Amino acid sequence: MRVSTISRHAREGVKNVGRNGWMTFASMSSIAVSLFILGVFMLLALNVNKLADQLDSQVQISVYLQDGTQKAKEEELERSIKRIPEVKSVTFISKEEGLQRFRDSMGDDGKEALEGYEKENNPLPDAFEIEVFDPQKIGFVAKQIEALNVTDPEKSIDKVKYGKDTIEKLFRITNAVRNIGIFIVLGLAIMAMFLISTTIKMTIIARRREISIMKLVGATNSFIRWPFFIEGAIIGFGGSVLSAIGLLYGYSELVHNTRATVGLYMIEFASMSDVRMLVGGTIIVLGTLLGVWGSTISVRRYLKV
Repeated sequence: MRVSTISRHAREGVKNVGRNGWMTFASMSSIAVSLFILGVFMLLALNVNKLADQLDSQVQISVYLQDGTQKAKEEELERSIKRIPEVKSVTFISKEEGLQRFRDSMGDDGKEALEGYEKENNPLPDAFEIEVFDPQKIGFVAKQIEALNVTDPEKSIDKVKYGKDTIEKLFRITNAVRNIGIFIVLGLAIMAMFLISTTIKMTIIARRREISIMKLVGATNSFIRWPFFIEGAIIGFGGSVLSAIGLLYGYSELVHNTRATVGLYMIEFASMSDVRMLVGGTIIVLGTLLGVWGSTISVRRYLKV
């Protein structure tokens, strides 16, 4: 296709958008509303996944050592645990550090109650805190650590704890939340697709006589289609940009106000860079493609004269 022909189609497509002002406005508004609803649920799913990942990342294994375990044995055990491929990090927590953590977690009243416990009568054991790369494999890693005690004549490991029942329930909940979020977003995407295509179709139907006349005077199908493709792309792009701007601005204000008024600074929301790329970018690309697709399937019907 020649450059002059492409330029002509582009000019006609832009003119059609301006020529059908109210119909264009109605189409863009419908697309913007449809994609805005889809975007809200995408943001919700993105943040739910973020929260689930945060919960998963806080899962760790605590390995408590027998009282009186020698320093050399502690180092040997640490090296053995680090050799397990699924282990991300191993942190040694001395009994003194463990007592200090416990005091801090109890607040002022707890500190006073624990004042009599010093190094010589500290009831807490030395321990290792272990993080894994994949939280879903934490039970498998715990079993491998317990197996180290089988071959250890000194039986240096007293307990291996990771809250098995609680962790399994947590994983079931987070996996269910992720799957439900994906299902809802896909369902809304399909709904938005049909709604947008119907909106574009109504725009084309309103001009079916124009298409029939062009066909009768000898215009080729390609000549007729291209301005409508461009018009559909402009309508889809315009509506999706309006939706993306509303979503990004609203999300930014919501996160800021929620943290400022409710004080949820401990919750890590999805970052604006992720939201711009995953939600804003997806909405704009999807809206533009659906605008073209809606024009394609709608014009085809009236080209058969």
